Amino acid sequence: MIDLRQYGYIEVETPPIGLIPGRVTELQREQYTVITEQGEVTAVLKGTFYHTAVTREDFPCVGDFVFLQYNENGASRIANLLPRRSKFSRADYSGHAVGYVKSILEQVVATNFDYVFIVSSLNWDFKVSRIMRYLTQARQSSSQPVVILTKTDLAPDFSVPLAEVQKSAPDVPVHAVSSHTGSGLDELSEYLQPSKTVVLLGMSGVGKSSLLNAFMNQEVMTVKAIREADSRGRHTTTHRQLFMLPSGAMVIDTPGMRELGLFGADDGISEGFNEVEELFTQCRFNDCRHQTEPGCAVLAALSDGSLAPEQWERYLVQKRENRFVDDKSRYLMEKRARQKIDMRNKGKKGGYKK
Repeated sequence: MIDLRQYGYIEVETPPIGLIPGRVTELQREQYTVITEQGEVTAVLKGTFYHTAVTREDFPCVGDFVFLQYNENGASRIANLLPRRSKFSRADYSGHAVGYVKSILEQVVATNFDYVFIVSSLNWDFKVSRIMRYLTQARQSSSQPVVILTKTDLAPDFSVPLAEVQKSAPDVPVHAVSSHTGSGLDELSEYLQPSKTVVLLGMSGVGKSSLLNAFMNQEVMTVKAIREADSRGRHTTTHRQLFMLPSGAMVIDTPGMRELGLFGADDGISEGFNEVEELFTQCRFNDCRHQTEPGCAVLAALSDGSLAPEQWERYLVQKRENRFVDDKSRYLMEKRARQKIDMRNKGKKGGYKK
């Protein structure tokens, strides 16, 4: 028997008769791999899932805890998705360009983790603005973000990029490591504790697979060389998967993202740019647009250097994008809320039969 508490499971409700708890460790197409007290099983969704789910957010993701009907002779069936304690999402434009998108969906990348490792390599593709976007969404996820700067063995002097990140996000731990030499990896042991879960996020080629291999003390993921022309990597991880480390911690590995679209990130923006929004309260006028108005605290801070122009620009870019995404996703979110209320009301009236 497997103790699911080792996989982070906390029993907050008793499973219905005939169901057992499990954690989703892998998803490929519509087939799930779930770790249960009976061991690892292959599972599919019960038919009722397709009738009650309103958006993709309602479907299980890697990291989720579920109740399922165990079948030792075939595929088990996932019946219930348990509440999530953390969730990292991104905006899904469904392949459309910004000017042509009509509705933006939420794509849940991973759930139920304690730390978000935002991985960025110290090559010439390094960008603080990209790291800040990940930090915004990580703050929105209800977990602790940690920035991991990789490939220090290829960057003899990484003091400048390290200082840039620390200055832009002074409240976030930043670690510079090399999976190849092992430099700096010991510093990450404080996060890789038994029953804790870490999710690795970042672009292709930043070293997520190498980092995972180093954590596992063996090669569980194939590593491909980056293209020298642009320092970009080729995709090595093709789907999300949860790994149990020798330390007893768990790591959710994710495919590299070309772009991270912010989704529902108001709180994450406010937390990450607290010093910017604090200036708004000091403006002379409540409706100050921070452009040419007299007594504008933002303009004064930009003038005296206490607010860096690039920080102000990052704030404006993220706010504009988040407003756009909120507008394009509002219909589906309101529809989801209405249908959930309808389902609860029908349940109270005995409208659903098993």
